[in-house]
Amino acid sequence: MLINFTVGNFRSFKDKKTLSLEATSISELKERVISKGRYKLLPSAVIYGANSSGKSNFINASLKFNTLLFKSAQFNSTEELGIEPFLLNPKTEKEPSFFEIEFFLENDIYRYGFTVDNKRVYEEWLYEKKEGKGRERCLFIRTEEGIGVEKYFKEGEGLEDKTRDNALFLSVVNTFNGSIAKKIFYKLNSMISLSGLEHDVLNKITNSFIAENKSFKKDISDFLSKFDLGFQDFEIPDDKDLANKIKAYTTHNKYDDNGKIIGSVKLNMIQNESSGTNKLFDFISVIYGVLNVMRGVLFIDELDAKLHPLITRKIIDLFNNPESNPQNSQLIFATHDTNLLSTKIFRRDQIWFTEKDNAEATDLYSLVEFKESDGTKVRKDRSLEKDYINGRYGAIPYIKD
Repeated sequence: MLINFTVGNFRSFKDKKTLSLEATSISELKERVISKGRYKLLPSAVIYGANSSGKSNFINASLKFNTLLFKSAQFNSTEELGIEPFLLNPKTEKEPSFFEIEFFLENDIYRYGFTVDNKRVYEEWLYEKKEGKGRERCLFIRTEEGIGVEKYFKEGEGLEDKTRDNALFLSVVNTFNGSIAKKIFYKLNSMISLSGLEHDVLNKITNSFIAENKSFKKDISDFLSKFDLGFQDFEIPDDKDLANKIKAYTTHNKYDDNGKIIGSVKLNMIQNESSGTNKLFDFISVIYGVLNVMRGVLFIDELDAKLHPLITRKIIDLFNNPESNPQNSQLIFATHDTNLLSTKIFRRDQIWFTEKDNAEATDLYSLVEFKESDGTKVRKDRSLEKDYINGRYGAIPYIKD
């Protein structure tokens, strides 16, 4: 499970900002708090903010973190890393970006991070806390002077000189089948970052899953039935080229003039179903996989785009409800849907905001941290949606008359 994710000097994030999934001591919705040893964690977090305030940049930071982790060992020596620092300051535009994640792997806690610019890795570190207790112990530290491997990380010994400047050391250790590195990679492979606007490619995942495992089709059908999309079943064409053009056939009932079912008809999903239904179908295998197979973390930008608010809420409920989320998977998403701003849906420590300061740098803060003008915290009986629209918590656009 994810404990927190930190990013700094990346796109609109000038300073280090952390989104934490540690539950605070507030009293509402205690049933959704997940106990993990002495830690109390949350199944989801939502991010609000004006356009261009940094919501998408935070989701993109999680994607960049995983891209570098999984691909940097295969880069050639001159390949650029695609890093974009905060460019609106003459100091930060020349400094490396910062990424760090802290997470549970079984019962142990790992803290891993690195600083990197477009050409090289400057720092990298990995710490471990056995059983989530006591002090952290260092497994390795990388600086500009070199890589220091501690006795607890023998799998990294001898690989220091095999690590190029533009490759992460942990990625190199993984390519040599280091046991700890393999476990970390397996875990972080279930941390998925998606755009709610660019989702068409995802239907190929559903199609390939069903092609490889026919029983998966029934699982997806049952899962889709939770959303009442109007069709009774779906079918993936056997021909891959046809599947790319049609995506799926949906089966609808046919009725006579009295509303009696007299048969069925198959429709082309792309042509005959709504854009929202197509999006949900594209996403469904990933949502199902994260919830039921991977025990993962799903980052989604613009989750609500094209979806009815009740469908968006149902997706959130699937993560927030312990019965539908027995593996304690987690959802972090950005949205503009203020209908979701309610203490009946989220705890105050699950609600986050992005807002730019006078130097156009993004701040990231949670509602539970927010202080009113008199220094008090936001009460749980506030009308959160109304207060947010009225600018009480910041993170809204300033629109000139």
